[in-house]
Amino acid sequence: MKIGIIQQHNGPDVADNRRRLAEKIRHLAAQGAQMVVLQELHDSLYFCQVEDVNNFDLAISLHGDVAGDYARLARECGIVLVTSLFEKRTAGLYHNTAVVFDTDGTVAGKYRKMHIPDDPAYYEKFYFTPGDMGFEPIDTSLGRLGVMVCWDQWYPEAARLMALKGAQLLIYPTAIGFESTDADEEKARQLEAWTTVQRGHAVANGLPVIAVNRVGHEPDPSGQTAGITFWGSSFVAGPQGEMLYRASAVEEVETIVDVSMERSENVRRWWPFLRDRRIDHYHGITSRYID
Repeated sequence: MKIGIIQQHNGPDVADNRRRLAEKIRHLAAQGAQMVVLQELHDSLYFCQVEDVNNFDLAISLHGDVAGDYARLARECGIVLVTSLFEKRTAGLYHNTAVVFDTDGTVAGKYRKMHIPDDPAYYEKFYFTPGDMGFEPIDTSLGRLGVMVCWDQWYPEAARLMALKGAQLLIYPTAIGFESTDADEEKARQLEAWTTVQRGHAVANGLPVIAVNRVGHEPDPSGQTAGITFWGSSFVAGPQGEMLYRASAVEEVETIVDVSMERSENVRRWWPFLRDRRIDHYHGITSRYID
């Protein structure tokens, strides 16, 4: 499968961000991309650096014009399009939602982010209600996709559940970067941990992983911090964790990565982890902690 990824630096002009994304999507489709994956909350700046009720104005209805524009773009280009939108479900109820549009422009499915962080400069619990749809793969004309969002990528349980339900790819739109005061050594450790844990999901489940991050510096509107420098480094890993592609840490990227969908079958035959799981002894996994 030819998978297009777009790693973009966003500005405060939402319409311009969308316009640039549309141009890049069309460019990748013209080059043969069958699927295009966008970064987390790709329409705007990463507004979760502060808690501000005015930012709820950025949220959209999934039945409105913006979602319709992405649907028409998927249909025009004949691609599966993986988006990441700030969903207004109703007044006072908002989600961080990945919406997948199929090649005919229909909504193949959606996923509401399940794990919601609440850390300095990542105040997502102020904005997003945790997902209520579980970890359900999305069926498309290209295959069954295990789509999750950013903070979900640190949890092996989420990846495993997607795999157990037949996902053929694990996909993570992402917005993650460096805290400005961290030492260079700590920044390097964080970036490698982010990459390593997701490559582990690929290995443990015998599935390719696509992680698409944003890039560039975004200031803190409150001025209390130096803002976030998103570390880019979007990547695609194969079912043995092999790195098929890794993007620049500082530059925008639009590229196509060839991913063999047949290789997962062979890898799972060589390493039959699903066969050898001791499901009769995993009951404690649903506990918060075992004293």
